[in-house]
Amino acid sequence: MMEVDILNGNRLALSRLLTQIENDTPAGRETLRVLFPRTGRAHLIGVTGAPGTGKSSLVNQLARHYRKSASPQRVAVVAVDPSSPFTGGAVLGDRIRMTDLSGDPGVFIRSMASRGSLGGLARATAGLVQAFDAAGYDVILIETVGAGQAEVDIARLAHTTLVVEAPGLGDEIQAIKAGILEIADILVINKADRPGVENTERALRGMLQLAHPVQRIFRHHGRPERLTPDTPTPDAPLWLPPIQRTIASEGKGIAELAESIARHREFLIKTGDLERRERARLQNELDLRIQETLVKRWQAGMTNEQYDKALEKLVKREVSPEEAVEALTQEPKK
Repeated sequence: MMEVDILNGNRLALSRLLTQIENDTPAGRETLRVLFPRTGRAHLIGVTGAPGTGKSSLVNQLARHYRKSASPQRVAVVAVDPSSPFTGGAVLGDRIRMTDLSGDPGVFIRSMASRGSLGGLARATAGLVQAFDAAGYDVILIETVGAGQAEVDIARLAHTTLVVEAPGLGDEIQAIKAGILEIADILVINKADRPGVENTERALRGMLQLAHPVQRIFRHHGRPERLTPDTPTPDAPLWLPPIQRTIASEGKGIAELAESIARHREFLIKTGDLERRERARLQNELDLRIQETLVKRWQAGMTNEQYDKALEKLVKREVSPEEAVEALTQEPKK
């Protein structure tokens, strides 16, 4: 069985499963169902930021660091690339930029196409992460497309989110527009050998004070939530995102960044926030799957003629969008 081969470390079986997950095949769904009890052990690290900040180089260096540490960890990399408008496949192919890791059996790199999904994450990303987790990978690095304002979706998947900036790109204003700083667990200023790095760091520190205010509203990944018995009290320890400078092309600052990631994981475990984030992650996946399932069921009971008639009325302004939805979704009369 495929799941046995995957648990035994068979890379070919794992690669086939990843393809099935991306294609949403029945075999892929069944294998994920069997493997799911084996998940929940990996540390999920999201890497996001604007294009040109050097995310791929940073991910490459982090993977090398984890492999060459005193206690080498198995590392999986999920690189979500833009889709080709012709083939639907990944355009950039981050594996090309990570050739120095290709011979390491403890590293598995997978590029996948976003296929039009918003937020820089493909719909199947969560499934790929589950497969790597079940296969025994300790660290899973998830690099997003770098699409801009919708990048905040990665905070719903990762335990630790790195937001990468670079001097001289003018991204500070874009970041505050997108609210992207609010999802940062760690801010990384890559290409720190460029002029203007001090100004970039100063601007980011000022924005952090706005993005992470000390207030009585609990902010989970930057989103206000009501205080409940399961959420931290206002007096609970707060994680203030550190700012790390790196020069990924030269491997500088990578060890310090890895230490910050380790401290953040320790903080999550100590405060119980790791369990809360994992619960929120699974809840988000559950909600998305419920939405997809309901839409598929609705489409299965809807004829093209009914849909086209509703659309035609909408185009002619005979009904409003709300009325069209109500007509298409109402229960059939018995």
